[in-house]
Order: sequence, then structure tokens, then C-alpha cells
Amino acid sequence: MRLLIIIPFLYLVSCASVPMTGRKQFVAIPTSQMIALSGESYSKVLEENKISSNVYYRERVNAVGENVTRAVETYLKQNGLETYIEGYQWQYNVLVSEELNAWCMPGGQIAFYEGIMPVCINDAGIAVVMGHEIAHAVAQHGNERMSQQLLIQLGGIALSEAMKTQKEQTIDLALIAFGVGSKIGVELPFSRTHENEADELGLYFMAMAGYDPSIAPVFWERMEALGGTPVPEFLSTHPNPANRIEHLKQIMPKALEYYHNR
Repeated sequence: MRLLIIIPFLYLVSCASVPMTGRKQFVAIPTSQMIALSGESYSKVLEENKISSNVYYRERVNAVGENVTRAVETYLKQNGLETYIEGYQWQYNVLVSEELNAWCMPGGQIAFYEGIMPVCINDAGIAVVMGHEIAHAVAQHGNERMSQQLLIQLGGIALSEAMKTQKEQTIDLALIAFGVGSKIGVELPFSRTHENEADELGLYFMAMAGYDPSIAPVFWERMEALGGTPVPEFLSTHPNPANRIEHLKQIMPKALEYYHNR
């Protein structure tokens, strides 16, 4: 019976290209199902966590989030790539937690933790993190990771079947795949490919929204200064800040073009 489930799952695998980078990727879950899964997963997170009472944090994250997502939508539409975010419902929240972390689910649901806000300092710093996390969603990294988890953890069962027969376990797998794994005691770091890709797209996205991309290396220098023991959450599941800073400097000229030509 399990083989009968695996076979249609594998047939769903399709080849796509990440916008702007052109990297070929395999995604095994229809976008509509990913968006539905994101909605349920986000609801679970909001039920289990307290939304910050810090009005300033909430206002800044919401304002920067709207600016960046508006710029991303405009760029994708102008270049005939709007299908990459079709059906996305952008949401922005700040959660009560000292973790230095943030994430964006495949359907556009975003959360910052209070702990990372002082490191951001200002809107430009928030845009560095916002652009990076939105890039993960636009590049369908969550779909790639969730497809892998379905194969490894649930034996290749299709998402629709998993949600019917193993809903809670499937949502927990989704939270891990979306970068929210630490909340349930499990971490699944994004691959180096995904992180480098999110850094690149995120830098372009913040520049398109009018935030100086040269702030990005400065933000990561602040993050690096917070290293040591214990390692901040946002570093434990991400590449070494020094390597990230060097990569950002290499792609900075193109980002500055987007910044000056917006």
C-alpha cells in the first residue's frame, strides 16, 4: 500500500527555476497545498506563542514588511514571474521570545522574535532580515525541504494524504522545514545553497524596496559580535557570519544597481 502512495508522490515532482538566480530545483508539492499548509502551521504558532506587546516593534516590522513585499510583487509582475507568489497572503507578527530569529513560511506568513529586534536597530536592519526570509519563501525553499521530509520521515506519502492521516505530525514537519523547528525542539538548518540564495535574493529585495543594501554586512557584523556560547539561534542554523559578509560584498554591486535604479 505504501508503494502505491510513493509512486504518485514521485510523479508530482516537477522541475522549476528559482527567480533571479536561475537555479534548477525539484519541488514535489503543489503551491496551493503549500499555502494551505502554511496557513495551518502559522495558526498553530500563533496559538502556542504570545504576540509582542511592543507597539514599536510591531509597527516597524509591519511597515518594512509591506515595503519589501510590495517591491517584490512589483518586480515579479514586471518580469512575468508573479506566479511564484500567487496566492500568498502576507502577514507580519512579532513574537515574545529572546531568540535571535525570524522566518517566513511559503505562503507569506512572517514572524520576527523580539530578541532579534535590538540587533536590527532600525528599519534598514529589519529589511536585511525581512528580505532574507521572504527570499526563502519566493525561492520555494520550504517546498524543497518539506518534500524531502515527507520522503524521509513519512516514506514518501503525498502531502494531501499526510494531512488526512497524520495531520499533527505533518504540521510539525512543516514547522521544521520552514525554519521554526526550534520551537518543537528540533532544528533543520537550511542548506548552504539555500542560505546563499536567500542572501542574494534578500539583498536585491531590500534594495528594490529602497533600503541601502550596504547595511547588510554591518548587520551581520553585529550578529557575529553576539557569537560565542551559547550560539544565537539565528546563527546556529545559518552559515558563519564572516563567510556571509564576504558573499554579500561580492554581490553588492548588483544590489546597489537595484537600489539606485528603483
